[in-house]
Amino acid sequence: MRKKKHGEFRRPFVVKTNTNTKQQPHLASVDPITGKKIPKSFVFSRGKIPGPLKQLQMDLRKLMLPYTALSLKEKRRNNLKDFLNVAGPMGVTHFLILSKTATAAYLRVATTPQGPTLTFKINEYSLAADVAKSQLHPRCPKDLFTKSALIVLSGFVSGDLPLKLTTNMFQNIFPTIDVKTVKLSSCQRIVLLNYNKDTKQIDFRHYSIRLQPIGVSRRIRKFVQNHQVPDLRNLQDVSDFVTKAGYGSESEADEEAATVTLSSDIGRVNRASMKSAVKLQEIGPRMTLQLVKVEKGLCSGEVLFSEYGKPGDKGKHDDEDNEMQDNEDEDDSEGSEDQDGNGSEVDEDEGHEELD
Repeated sequence: MRKKKHGEFRRPFVVKTNTNTKQQPHLASVDPITGKKIPKSFVFSRGKIPGPLKQLQMDLRKLMLPYTALSLKEKRRNNLKDFLNVAGPMGVTHFLILSKTATAAYLRVATTPQGPTLTFKINEYSLAADVAKSQLHPRCPKDLFTKSALIVLSGFVSGDLPLKLTTNMFQNIFPTIDVKTVKLSSCQRIVLLNYNKDTKQIDFRHYSIRLQPIGVSRRIRKFVQNHQVPDLRNLQDVSDFVTKAGYGSESEADEEAATVTLSSDIGRVNRASMKSAVKLQEIGPRMTLQLVKVEKGLCSGEVLFSEYGKPGDKGKHDDEDNEMQDNEDEDDSEGSEDQDGNGSEVDEDEGHEELD
């Protein structure tokens, strides 16, 4: 056996953790400008859901970026208490919960840890991939989801309690902004909710914000943005690149669109004190929602509003509630067989959150 030399240094064995801030950027809990707490969310499902709803869940996670757990891994044995145990230390303020019954899909939006909870029936929905396929030139830049989306509510003018709670819920689920100090370059996405008082439905849309300078040709704009030398082999003069028919000599932004005068430079094309056209391009997902129930607590408690009757009355929606609860209980009972007693854990070393 080889003898150990006197004074030989042996490197200790340590367990390394991922401290790469580039892979896991630290997200502040309080906005340094407004001084308000930044809302964070978990988007997950309860019960068995089909493949399209699972993709809708991923689309909603991307929509809620950067203040959400994009790679949240849930297991069938996890119950609502497990999510609550993890939500507290991580500063999570809202839950978005998808579920499915035999007749419809539902989205519950809840404030942690004590509610209220708003239950929406998803009458129609389109995935982000479906929206992109319907467009000739879909737009999704790499840095589109580095900043949170802006929220715009339209048609929520009634003084009824359900609409007030809906307005407050969606306003508080996204970070607030200060119009005097906000950087225009950070405003890249917008979530629009339009309430139709006749149908009592909410149109949920997600757009990217695009600025185009007025008076600048399409070719010149692309030349400045892409840093690529244009193909001038078939032209007699450089001026033909701009003036020749078919090269976009007229700006697309001159069409009927909302125009603004920028207070600061945005990119290489949109300059301060110049007029730019604001255009919205849908990126999805798209949903048509109907508020059917409001509960005082977190997915439980006193019923403050019910679309199918007075609060506390037995009606159609009670059957749906029982079916959703049965699906959740079934998952809990099936998962309890392999419960290992480790409780709720969040694995951040691998760059994702896991409920175990």
